[in-house]
Amino acid sequence: MNGKTILQTMKPYKPGKQIEDVKKEYGLNKIVKLASNENPFGYSPQVKEAITDISTHLELYPDGYATELREALVNQLNVKPDQLVFGSGSDEVIAILCQAFLESGTNTITATPTFPQYKHNALIQGADVKEVPVVNGYHDLDAMLNEIDENTKIVWLCTPNNPTGTLIEEASLIDFMERCPSDVLVVVDEAYYEYVRPEDAPDSIKAIETYPNLVVLRTFSKAYGLAALRVGYGVATETIANLLNIVRGPFNTTSIAQKAALIALEDQQFLQDTVKQTLANKKKFMEFLDRMGLTYYDSATNFVFVNLPVTGDELFEHLLTKGFIVRSGEALGHPKGARITIGHEEDMKLLQDLIEAYLTPAVKENQS
Repeated sequence: MNGKTILQTMKPYKPGKQIEDVKKEYGLNKIVKLASNENPFGYSPQVKEAITDISTHLELYPDGYATELREALVNQLNVKPDQLVFGSGSDEVIAILCQAFLESGTNTITATPTFPQYKHNALIQGADVKEVPVVNGYHDLDAMLNEIDENTKIVWLCTPNNPTGTLIEEASLIDFMERCPSDVLVVVDEAYYEYVRPEDAPDSIKAIETYPNLVVLRTFSKAYGLAALRVGYGVATETIANLLNIVRGPFNTTSIAQKAALIALEDQQFLQDTVKQTLANKKKFMEFLDRMGLTYYDSATNFVFVNLPVTGDELFEHLLTKGFIVRSGEALGHPKGARITIGHEEDMKLLQDLIEAYLTPAVKENQS
């Protein structure tokens, strides 16, 4: 049994280096992981306090409707209950969208580089994938519109974009929606929404009222710090959400994940404090890059994609020996760069020292 033919040409997702593996390989006691855009401050202490109490009745199936979490998001987002679809992380909602709308003979449009699961899941469904290169890290929205044809079913807009960190501003998003055919689904993936400054953040969920072909994705994995529990969600019209919930597995988010997400959602003080500290640390890191003469893409999120005078793998391997894990751009379609998650202030200072010592000769050679 070989499965679908397309699967023979694909590879499973390969996660970055794991902390315990690096410790053993290099004989290190401390590892700083700055590769997966996780919240270095962890998650709400209220979740930590409640985790024992919410880890009960494991013999029972979870609430397949995620009633309590759904009600809380309905109140926060000002949407109707049946506009929501929950997933084991927002990446499962991406897979559900592909199952619901893509098949052989259809196509979908993404930027490149961007989050690879759009393409991965589309190919599994037999769809063609049209990739449009970013311009200075930003989605080329005009070029993406030009790629739409009668077989296009979904356009993916990752904003802020992973791995470049760039944001599609509200005016640009609305202009895109005005020009996009109404029978083409536009999925706006806002996994890093909480890191966007309020004055810059487009009100994409409100826009669903005007553009019924719009779907918005968000997650509790990043700023809320619940990546291990896997809970994300999509917001759409009730019609589209109903289709997605038909495809969705009936018990795809656990009871613990639902309750932890609910508690995290209520602790907005933790969210605001950690976002504020992360953005302050990012500002200092970008100032360091400026002093070094290293360029980087605009960042509206908790990571910076740095353009390098060496390959991303070279910097990755060097930092790995010093106990820092970053994400090489070679794995992200951008070989001369690295995506670096913003961590604690003291860790970022040490990282800066390591980068400066390693890259200064190459920077000077490029400048001469």
